[in-house]
Amino acid sequence: MNYLIVNGDDFGASRGINRGILEAHETGILTSTSLMVNSPSARDAAALSRAAPKLSVGLLFDLRIDGKTPADDSRPRLSAELRDQLRRFRALMGRLPTHLDSHHNVHRDPAALPLFAELAQEFGLPLRGSSAARPLSRFYGRWGGQTHPEQISVESLARMLRTELDEGITELICHPGYVDANFQTSYSAEREVELRTLCDPAIRRIITEQPIQLISHQEVGSLLATSPL
Repeated sequence: MNYLIVNGDDFGASRGINRGILEAHETGILTSTSLMVNSPSARDAAALSRAAPKLSVGLLFDLRIDGKTPADDSRPRLSAELRDQLRRFRALMGRLPTHLDSHHNVHRDPAALPLFAELAQEFGLPLRGSSAARPLSRFYGRWGGQTHPEQISVESLARMLRTELDEGITELICHPGYVDANFQTSYSAEREVELRTLCDPAIRRIITEQPIQLISHQEVGSLLATSPL
């Protein structure tokens, strides 16, 4: 069986993104999301998530600290920042996150990864790229300074679902949302294309036709306990 987590990054970044992620969960195939706790609309995101109990909510660490990258920062300061963001998540959500990852995948930086891995192990949380779920990041519609809506179309996602899922658990990384006039990001109109694709009935039909089972991050532990993958 191919198990598929569909995770929407940037929850909390803006109200439009929050609204899009909830819509992709309620009417599309999105099962999980990752919350940016220091973003302007994090509190709004946490409130919205309470009305969606089946939505798995993890922590998306945002390490834009004085314009530095993790490699530039001291280990004690970086460790303190990670723990501060985890504390803020617990204050907003009233619980631990279901998974950990980071904005722009900065946790993959060799200078930062040991600290992320230490925190993940301490709290028993899966860390993107270091867990049972294989990340699939090709569902993204911008590179080289240009937009590529064809990469996030229904046809493109259908092809990925048919050809790029392996036996076991795959995490499809996505960024659905609505454009906010007061929120500036280079990945903007593409979010609405992603949202339409994730909610297209054709995608749901393909999943039912293939040996694919949608799961969330919060289901992975029980799945691993009962099914050898």
